[in-house]
Amino acid sequence: MDSPTDPPRAGTLYVVATPIGHLQDITLRALEVLGAVDLIAAEDTRKTAQLLARHGIATPRASYHEHNEARRTPELLERLRRGASIALVSNAGTPGISDPGFRLTSAAAEAGIRIVPVPGPSAAAAALSASGLPTDAFVFLGFLSKKSGKRRDQIKALATEGRTVIIYESPRRIRALIAELQEALGDRRAVLAREMTKLHEEFLRGRLSALQAALTDRADIKGECTLLLAGAQAPSLPPREALAEEIRRALASEPRSLPELARELAQRHGLPKKAVYAAAMQIKTEKIPTTD
Repeated sequence: MDSPTDPPRAGTLYVVATPIGHLQDITLRALEVLGAVDLIAAEDTRKTAQLLARHGIATPRASYHEHNEARRTPELLERLRRGASIALVSNAGTPGISDPGFRLTSAAAEAGIRIVPVPGPSAAAAALSASGLPTDAFVFLGFLSKKSGKRRDQIKALATEGRTVIIYESPRRIRALIAELQEALGDRRAVLAREMTKLHEEFLRGRLSALQAALTDRADIKGECTLLLAGAQAPSLPPREALAEEIRRALASEPRSLPELARELAQRHGLPKKAVYAAAMQIKTEKIPTTD
């Protein structure tokens, strides 16, 4: 038994996954932990209160989100050092996965605090499992940068990425993202998962151009979106000379604008439109005659 003069034993930080939509998608263990800890650090205490009320849990809550985590982390860490047990939850899914949590788990790990994962729902894993795209290897990027230059660099880096790519995006920006990906990477296979586990759950599958077409006429897109992009294929693409010859023939056969030609060939071969346009421009400038 501890002596009254002994320092308090460090508590435990539980990283608890919660439903991404359907409230029944929570584990029995998660409910047990949420009901037993001293405090729940929640991204949105009001949203977490709805989940707790559904299961009759009255554990005290404290807000922990991107706007206060720098200030709140030392406070929670001190409570853990004093022996409190704390459950960390986000609005949906697994904390720290494109949600607040990393700062606290990092500080707790550095302080030697015991960290216990309570696994469960994750939008990335759920979307990947039902996507129909390769699942043996994948890259999770979360939300891309909102700064156009940095986002452009992030997308450009995917040109040779052979693994399935998982990206989160808001419904307000999903059409713009799809257009950027198609422009930079060609018309790759993709899957858009929206409103997963909810009443209006939707999976759109096809080339990026098909996804864009499906979204074009929608006045409103709702729900957080998870976009999965097929990895770059090992070159089964036409050799450079074969592509150049195809461009020459197309230029000679019928007059058309270079952007139109580049778009058609890029979609046909799954190539970046800019690369095809640059090749076509060079060939047109050189005025290389077609071969018989």
